[in-house]
Amino acid sequence: MAYFILKNLILGPLLRVIFRPWVRGIENIPASGAAILASNHLSFSDSIFLPLMIRRPVVFLAKSEYFTGKGVKGALTRWFFKATGQLPIDRSGGKASEASLNTGLGVLAQGQVLGIYPEGTRSPDGKLYRGRTGIARMVLEAKVPVLPVAMIDTEKVQAIGQRFPRIRRIGIVVGAPLDFSRFDGMEGDRIVLRAVTDEIMYELMKISGQEYVDVYASSVKEKQARLAR
Repeated sequence: MAYFILKNLILGPLLRVIFRPWVRGIENIPASGAAILASNHLSFSDSIFLPLMIRRPVVFLAKSEYFTGKGVKGALTRWFFKATGQLPIDRSGGKASEASLNTGLGVLAQGQVLGIYPEGTRSPDGKLYRGRTGIARMVLEAKVPVLPVAMIDTEKVQAIGQRFPRIRRIGIVVGAPLDFSRFDGMEGDRIVLRAVTDEIMYELMKISGQEYVDVYASSVKEKQARLAR
């Protein structure tokens, strides 16, 4: 109920008036059944614009920190993510990564649309970075359509560290579904997982127009943090 009210009666109409978002390729999203939306990640606001602009409800696997914030901002963020059905995941790796994978597979088993950021974190500079192979395992195990989704100019609305959004027009491009049925039964092969992930990232690069960098965004952020110290 909260999701419906926010999307159709409050935030959705408000965002359309203020930010005038344009959406292309929305017809590629299946009207029913499970599907994965594999999106680039430029801004915190990606997790707001994408679910509110897509017709079907989208469940995102959101980092657990969004559910544990302090103060008024933390409480509002926690309320929004819970109200819109987003699920917290632990990104520390190891068993936590396996648990996140199982959480996503559970969403897909219910016939829902699952939103994933293959880069694993927001881009530090607007470039597109190497994808994590967890998405490939999920695609091959669930055997569901995966659609590349490009968020356009959301970093100009709210960059990393920026407290309040700026009013800028943003866009969303939904690409055609990708078919990986040729890899059925090969979800345990690391080479296959990397090939599937790279193909998804290549499609994201094409529809987003971003420069691609073949390193993990988290590594770039760690390097920037060391230099800042």
